[in-house]
Amino acid sequence: MSIAIVFPGQGSQSVGMQTDLAAAFPVVEETYAEASDVLGFDLWELVTTGSEEALKQTAVTQPALLTAGVAAWRVWLDQNGAQPTLMAGHSLGEYSALVCAGVIKFADAVMLVRKRGEYMQEAVPAGEGAMAAILNLAPSTINELCESAANTGTVQVANYNSPVQTVVAGTAGAVEQLGKLAIEAGAKRVVPLPVSAPFHCQLMAPAAERMAELLVGIEFNKPEISVVNNVDVAIVEQPDLIKDALVRQITGSVRWVELVENMVEQQVNGMIECGPGKVLNGLGRRIARDLEFHGVQDQSSLASALAATSSS
Repeated sequence: MSIAIVFPGQGSQSVGMQTDLAAAFPVVEETYAEASDVLGFDLWELVTTGSEEALKQTAVTQPALLTAGVAAWRVWLDQNGAQPTLMAGHSLGEYSALVCAGVIKFADAVMLVRKRGEYMQEAVPAGEGAMAAILNLAPSTINELCESAANTGTVQVANYNSPVQTVVAGTAGAVEQLGKLAIEAGAKRVVPLPVSAPFHCQLMAPAAERMAELLVGIEFNKPEISVVNNVDVAIVEQPDLIKDALVRQITGSVRWVELVENMVEQQVNGMIECGPGKVLNGLGRRIARDLEFHGVQDQSSLASALAATSSS
């Protein structure tokens, strides 16, 4: 089986995540300890006993999910899991992929995503932005509706998550107007998302500028495993181009549907989601039904993934 390892982004976090995995594999808590040294607080304690409110603050969520993805990958390696042909991550998860592919040092990535979260939070005052998921409406139609709603503010497609789920982001009024237009155009539902900022739209330009400056001083290496990026659905090896794609990702769309289709075109037939939750496996099943989906969320899912990939 030719596998891809993928890493989830914001929304997959939960208090208590990875406690089952940590009970069997010390490398999990060791990974959180490394992150805690960078952050200056006990990340494992926050993840295991903190409040959902604290965990969903963007500047905490981002390093927590980065660490969770890296911890799951380290467990996979410790258990002699199959080597992937490709890696990718959804939004923030791209940083997890780049760490695991040898591009960024883990400690540097923890600092970067902590700052990324702060910059994104500070880019738009609370309450001024919004995001919403549009269900069962063609992405091409949603793009046209974004143009129609532009007279009320900024709104654009943030995530092409699956053929039946497209997320938009922008100013609160424009997102609300887009939602009304989407229902009129035949969308099954419009679901406002409980996020702290409107990610992946032009309102994030101030955050992108600050990240570009921050990335200048960080060492990036050529990937040891190919990583398909979000913003271009491309495999890039030059460090400067990888940095550029990360900057553009902040204001650009996450093209997850195309990304999964690209993996299938490259003969991938199995996908392993490393990190908490099963969001990416759920999206993947709607994009490429012939793929085999597994995860490294806990001891049970790990055992299933190892068995499935070792016997093929």
